[in-house]
Amino acid sequence: MPANSWPENDYYDELDPLNSLLSDLSVDEESVVEAQDISLASRFQGRRRKAALVLTIVWSGTIALHLASWGFIFVLGLTAVLGLHALDVIFARPRHYPKEMQGDLPSVSVLVAAKNEDAVIGRLVKSLCSLEYPDGQYEVWIIDDNSTDKTPQLLTELAQEYDQLKVFRRSAQATGGKSGALNEVLPLTKGEVIAVFDADAQVPSDLLLQVVPLFQRENVGAVQVRKAIANAKENFWTKGQMAEMALDTWLQKQRIAIGGIGELRGNGQFVRRIALESCGGWNEETITDDLDMTFRLHLDNWDIECTFHPAVQEEGVTNAIALWHQRNRWAEGGYQRYLDYWNLILKNRMGRRKTWDLLMFMLIMYIIPTAAIPDLLMSIARHRLPIFSPVTSLSLTMSVVGMFAGLRRIRQEQKFNVSTTFVLMLQTLRGTLYMLHWLVVMSSTTARISVRPKRLKWVKTVHSGSG
Repeated sequence: MPANSWPENDYYDELDPLNSLLSDLSVDEESVVEAQDISLASRFQGRRRKAALVLTIVWSGTIALHLASWGFIFVLGLTAVLGLHALDVIFARPRHYPKEMQGDLPSVSVLVAAKNEDAVIGRLVKSLCSLEYPDGQYEVWIIDDNSTDKTPQLLTELAQEYDQLKVFRRSAQATGGKSGALNEVLPLTKGEVIAVFDADAQVPSDLLLQVVPLFQRENVGAVQVRKAIANAKENFWTKGQMAEMALDTWLQKQRIAIGGIGELRGNGQFVRRIALESCGGWNEETITDDLDMTFRLHLDNWDIECTFHPAVQEEGVTNAIALWHQRNRWAEGGYQRYLDYWNLILKNRMGRRKTWDLLMFMLIMYIIPTAAIPDLLMSIARHRLPIFSPVTSLSLTMSVVGMFAGLRRIRQEQKFNVSTTFVLMLQTLRGTLYMLHWLVVMSSTTARISVRPKRLKWVKTVHSGSG
């Protein structure tokens, strides 16, 4: 075994993310007492029961609005409130931060949890081990989670070629999925900043030099770079994902600009070590570790920044079935966070602006889609438009505006003329049609989780090395 590899049973359990989650998350003594009264077991259990309660309230409330004489007036008022927040987001001016580091560059540990990735692991390692950064100031860790293909052999060969590459092999009995893999290797790393990538990531050589300076603000706990689709030209689905990622990054930049929530997206996330440890590491009781980490960082009073450039490229899924499974997992993980941390959110632990922004987007992204089924059935029965159509129209309009702005931001170096604008409009139209799948995904997922939540297991997208 190479000198920079570790045997399967050589790990540390110094970091217990679930035991430290609530105690370290608190900001004062009273909050500590309140947090300790709630066991972690109860926080991450009973999600089906909580989801069923929310589903009952939303469905019965939707039916009641159809039957009440004042129902439509209520919806118009809700639309006005959401519209004011949307205008605030659209016209916000994102902050600009220095591109160069003042003082010494912090050390960086790059982590990748890999399972059966022989199609892409070679390209990934060569890319990550060729980043522009001072010698000895960054290291690359590949966590082989008991791969059964050629990944272990390839990593053994690559470890002999690259000095900064370290390989950690997990046993077949290891648990916790991706979160467990990251937690297991974290005590072995030395970086002040922890960067996490997926196995299909493709990164520019100056990535670290562009991202690390964003940590000069002391309250920045994490930075998420834009995710770009490497195989975007392949078909309708991949082109749609390209537009979707542009919209997502634009929304995050605008929400951060008004003091709202920035979010992590897994691939291309950078987390300050002290922030990561203060909120307990990665949660092994969730199916989307990045979305869960987002909430816990904000609850611990850290900010998350987001950047359009540089971007990390990844493979987009190429067919509707793969997209359906991936988006269902994302939707459930996103919804799951609210079920787990609802009481801490309502206690305003994030602060007024972040809490307000979070609740506004929860209404648009989860509550309104949850109400879609009874709303549609009642509209058919009563021969009228769905009562939440004003909110849906507002959401669609904001998506179109944000997608166009995001796609234009990606082309920042190009000169804009009639031809370029026309292309952007076509991409926005296609992306908007593609984004309609989220209405079905959200409405079905929030209903299904009330009956049968997904099992906690390693769920990965198959990578082919395309793009």
